[in-house]
Amino acid sequence: MTGNAAQLVSFLMTADREKLFDLREHRERRSLTQNAYYWKLLSLTADKLRMSKTELHNRMLREHGQKQYLGGKLVTVMIPDTEEAERSALKAETYHIQPTAQTIQGQGGTRYRQYLLLRGSSDYDTREMSVLLDGMINEAQQQGIETLTPAELEKIREYEREAEKRQVRKG
Repeated sequence: MTGNAAQLVSFLMTADREKLFDLREHRERRSLTQNAYYWKLLSLTADKLRMSKTELHNRMLREHGQKQYLGGKLVTVMIPDTEEAERSALKAETYHIQPTAQTIQGQGGTRYRQYLLLRGSSDYDTREMSVLLDGMINEAQQQGIETLTPAELEKIREYEREAEKRQVRKG
């Protein structure tokens, strides 16, 4: 159920007292149009740069993505500070990490670098996806790839906002 505080309290007052519920703040999820346009530009740009889509996506998340928090704290991991580990991180599809300047010397002389865990874009809301998409548009333009104009993008965003309002009124 999605609703404001009063609607949720009313619902919970009539609910089975034995049932458990999860409560989280509602956020407008990224739109399918935003996502499709991001991946289209990413694919064209990756081809132009002769790199994999996964690697470019990880690079875009590092520059324009959202960090993962747990209990109000950034989630970090330490991995060996090697070129091989960095290449593996850029090829990863199931996790996304961003290197920091923080390194430590481990036992046996191995140096480790601290990385920040990044959220996957599938979890982004519309604002977060807009930031990522704007970064992708800029990257594509730098590679000479034609993109939608700001006015065309705004038309799409306005159409999506209106569609979301209609959906909320229906639901």
